[in-house]
Amino acid sequence: MFHFSITTRWMDNDMFGHVNNVNYYSFFDTVINQFLIEQGDFIPQKSQQIGFIVQSSCSYISPVSYPQKLVGGLRVDKIGNSSVDYVVAIFKEEEKNASAIGRLTHVFVDRDSHKPTPIRGTLRQAMLSAMLPT
Repeated sequence: MFHFSITTRWMDNDMFGHVNNVNYYSFFDTVINQFLIEQGDFIPQKSQQIGFIVQSSCSYISPVSYPQKLVGGLRVDKIGNSSVDYVVAIFKEEEKNASAIGRLTHVFVDRDSHKPTPIRGTLRQAMLSAMLPT
């Protein structure tokens, strides 16, 4: 599993004093992209292959609030030819139980044509390394 530290911000809190639900999708996106950059040699501004999120969901388990520090954990559940299913969990730092769990699907496409393209090379290897052994 890939882990990435997340810093909450004052503006993340809503009027109820906890991080607003829309921010979790930003956390998920950040964790996934950091994984692709660090592990898959993905360069967002230059890579010919880019990922579009085509499906997402979030289960909220317990609230978090600024100034808590968080950790995002990522695993890959399934890799297809051009798609990948991720599970991203958001944890309060030092906690074992997740505060939120996201399930997201990326379809990788050619940057110019937006047509699906096979996931290959270092990117595919990174995804395979983030899968749990069966």
